[in-house]
Amino acid sequence: MIGQEGRISGVVKSEGAPIEFANVGVLGTTYGSVTDVDGNFTIKQLPFGMYTLVVSVIGYEKIQESITLTSDKPNLSFSFDLVASINTLDDVVVSGTLKEVSRLDSPVPVEVYTKNFFKANPTPSIFESLQNVNGVRPQLNCNVCNTGDIHINGLEGPYTMVLLDGMPIVSGLATVYGLTGIPQSLIERVEIVKGPASTLYGSEAVGGLINIITKKPSSAPQTSVDVFATGWGEVNTDLGLKYRLGNKVQSLLGINYFNYQNPIDNNGDNFTDLTLQNRLSIFNKINVQRKDNRVFSLAARYVYEDRWGGEMDWLTENRGGTDVYGESIYTSRWETFGIYELPTTEKLNFQFSANGHVQDSFYGDTNYDADQYVAFGQLTWHKASGIHDFVSGAVYRYTYYDDNTPATFDGANGNNNPSITHLPGLFVQDEISLTDRKKLLIGMRYDYNSLHGGIITPRVNYKWNSPDKKNILRLSAGNGYRVANVFTEDHAALTGARTVEFEGELNPETSWNANINFVKKMYTQKSTYIGLDLTAFYTYFTNRILPDYETDPNKIIYANLEGSSVSKGVSLNVDAAWESGLTINGGVTVMDVTVEEDGEKRRQILTESVQGVWSVGYTLNNGLKIDYTGNLYGPMRLPLLGELDDRPAESPWFSIQNIQLTKAFGQWEIYGGVKNLLNFTPDANSIARAFDPFDRNVQFNSNGQVVPTPDNPNALTFDPSYVYASNQGIRGFLGIRFTVR
Repeated sequence: MIGQEGRISGVVKSEGAPIEFANVGVLGTTYGSVTDVDGNFTIKQLPFGMYTLVVSVIGYEKIQESITLTSDKPNLSFSFDLVASINTLDDVVVSGTLKEVSRLDSPVPVEVYTKNFFKANPTPSIFESLQNVNGVRPQLNCNVCNTGDIHINGLEGPYTMVLLDGMPIVSGLATVYGLTGIPQSLIERVEIVKGPASTLYGSEAVGGLINIITKKPSSAPQTSVDVFATGWGEVNTDLGLKYRLGNKVQSLLGINYFNYQNPIDNNGDNFTDLTLQNRLSIFNKINVQRKDNRVFSLAARYVYEDRWGGEMDWLTENRGGTDVYGESIYTSRWETFGIYELPTTEKLNFQFSANGHVQDSFYGDTNYDADQYVAFGQLTWHKASGIHDFVSGAVYRYTYYDDNTPATFDGANGNNNPSITHLPGLFVQDEISLTDRKKLLIGMRYDYNSLHGGIITPRVNYKWNSPDKKNILRLSAGNGYRVANVFTEDHAALTGARTVEFEGELNPETSWNANINFVKKMYTQKSTYIGLDLTAFYTYFTNRILPDYETDPNKIIYANLEGSSVSKGVSLNVDAAWESGLTINGGVTVMDVTVEEDGEKRRQILTESVQGVWSVGYTLNNGLKIDYTGNLYGPMRLPLLGELDDRPAESPWFSIQNIQLTKAFGQWEIYGGVKNLLNFTPDANSIARAFDPFDRNVQFNSNGQVVPTPDNPNALTFDPSYVYASNQGIRGFLGIRFTVR
């Protein structure tokens, strides 16, 4: 009726930029509108009364506003400022610049994966969780003990730096043995930077870094429990508990326990398909409330793991013997780290960490005992002045390493010389805001390695974005360096299956990297959000230490690169979300990783040329959530044992796919599903001569080369390094979560 109707209008923005295609509706009615390119909306002919106005668009937090239309106020006007949701490109990140910054504003491209991403495919360790991240691949290095490392864009695990709350606590030994036991219930998000980050983080950050951010005690739930088991007999338990130590100290305790004691041999090679494990991890983090909200956080973690794999009839009393082959690894590791903001007018933070790693291992009858201790301290100064935002710091890192290999022990003379490395350094970084839409970041780091001398690592980053921040272009260039220690980083060097040989003194590895990153966000009239993230990368190594399996099938030869190595490729990530609850995350990386020496170019061993990942989620009206995740890998070159080795020289295309159903009941959540739906496993002959693990029936000539015999026509030796995927096949799983906020 004329005179009994009103009108609502307004504008919807986010950080000053208009939001197009936002839905503005009146709750419980059919009245509504969609914003135009300038963010404007109008709802006409709305009867007088009291209503709830709802503003929503994919990628932003929903807003509700109570309104009343009367004859005195028939026309209402509003201005809404939406906040980007936690799962969009506007996440807060710290990994690229050592300070909290919006992901949209960061001049360094950083990928962010929240705890919800990892819930779509629950695993007992962060190592396995990364299998669905584009451009990242957890690589198993041994068919027997299932130790592994993490590859980024085709570069080996030692080139990946793993941080816990920004601290480099994952030392060399831990890149192979320590990427387990971090309670998943305590993980807030994981930040990934691809490409060298040595300017800020020093050695090891050559291929990229993975920063595992744990929850803050202030925002963590009071209690969280997550338990799941699989049809193979694996049981994983995560426990989180928040408590107070007085009025000013908040604490977060996390416990992870994983147990698997069910030997299975589905491929019939008489070796365990999956390594048996018994692992306990205890994590505690405290935050202290201080004057003027200054930061003081301290955390500690302890991990103990007993794992073994080998012949099915192996028992503990066979450890180190030659009767039954087994690989038994006892790991004991402690870590502590924290940050303290100095009580000064300037922004000064002191970050510190220390860790100790004790390894007691047997690979058949080959013993490997190692101790590694690392202490780290870093003082940073943050200073903003005009268009400049400076970060500078002084760093010191102490590394002690001792083992029973030729790396530190001279068996002939009985001399033991532990390796001690002092690594002081200085770095400075300036983030320059050229305009509101353009940023330039330049940085330089100088480290003095007590064994190898001074090393300089520069970098430069440039970012441009459109006014609405829906289009972002980033250009990055820099270099990285790393000092190799093959016994802490390469499991194959320890197994005893091949003799390790060094040609000359190994120099630091050095690389130069450049990449182009383009991000585009799109919102459609049907309330669909689509995000594209396209990156082209190129890394050139002037020196690289790679294991040579091919010159001599009985040896692993390590030497400085007499030539060059290149990792190049293109990756695309696609994120899409609909208001109906359907979400799709997918990605593909196409890469070419090659080594060129003496005019001969060859593909790097155990590096895929194509990788694809996906995660599809949908919530039904009854609250049941369905998650379908998976990955796809192209062929990899595999390490053969000579020209007569009849195993395939390349792996096949293969895919690991999983499905999960989740249903919430208040504080409880039940989930279950099937892993490895296609039941893919490698060929049964992946372990060469699994029936003769001590090479008793292998004949060698005077040069140490294997001689073909009727019993061994392909001139093989026992070798577990021909591995590209897990032998664990299809299995069901069931879990339950309980949370008290």
